[in-house]
Amino acid sequence: MPVEKDLKSILKKLEYRDDAQVQKQIVDNSLQVRIRMGQVKRKIVIMSGKGGVGKSMTTANLALAFARAGHKVGVLDVDLNGPCIPKMLGVHGKFEITADGAVPPIGPYGMKIASMEFFLKQEDTPVQWKGPMELSPVWLGLMEMNVIREFFADIVWGDIDYLFTDLPPGAAADKPPVIAGFIPELDGAVVVATPSEVTKAVVRKSIHYARSAGIPMLGLIENMSGSLCPECGTAVPMYEGGCADLCEEMDLPLLGKVPFDRDLAKACDRGVPLLEEHPIAKYFDEIALHLHEFLESKKN
Repeated sequence: MPVEKDLKSILKKLEYRDDAQVQKQIVDNSLQVRIRMGQVKRKIVIMSGKGGVGKSMTTANLALAFARAGHKVGVLDVDLNGPCIPKMLGVHGKFEITADGAVPPIGPYGMKIASMEFFLKQEDTPVQWKGPMELSPVWLGLMEMNVIREFFADIVWGDIDYLFTDLPPGAAADKPPVIAGFIPELDGAVVVATPSEVTKAVVRKSIHYARSAGIPMLGLIENMSGSLCPECGTAVPMYEGGCADLCEEMDLPLLGKVPFDRDLAKACDRGVPLLEEHPIAKYFDEIALHLHEFLESKKN
């Protein structure tokens, strides 16, 4: 059986008709997104390109740091198949559906949290896509992108200072540029990496790909830069070297280094954010301050 080469042939096979005026819906969605995003001062995506580097943990704690500093913050979890931001922030509930749109639940420090998790009946319920499974790779990708576009169009963020979007993990290199394209006047992307040479090799490609798609790169956060000793509080190296060489090569600011800590792992698992006086919380506070100052200087 020949492989379908383009979307047109796939839709023809399905005897597709635009009875639902899909093109008009997409245009309307795009206009609505511009209206919603117009109330958000700063829009930042968190990406990696490599799974297992702690991207969602970094997103959650970076957002907490900005909220602790007094900023009005929103977090959008667009990992549709494995949402975990609500768990890490200890947020439960559902969207409140109003005439103006979907109002997201409120998390720590008044943060607004939006995630596919709030649509699932139970915590262990998987996201199940309905549709022609024989065309699942293409069809599911289209459905995911439509859902994410509607997330941006339908969620009522109101006037907030920062919106952090946690992008899908792994090697789906096409998703970050597509999703970032949904966000008008995107300030840029923060990249998360570990000092592992394997990770840096993958992240390097992800940075190249994102830049070629026109996504501004704000900087890199080196996660798991060491292991924080529970006795003395010093960071013991876990890898040889670090991410400074990658940042120099890619002309990318190193926003900060965050060591691995058992307290942070427990906090994310339990959904109870670290106290602001905790050493790891201070690492994120410093990164947030640097990033905020950079964006302010860029604006001025």
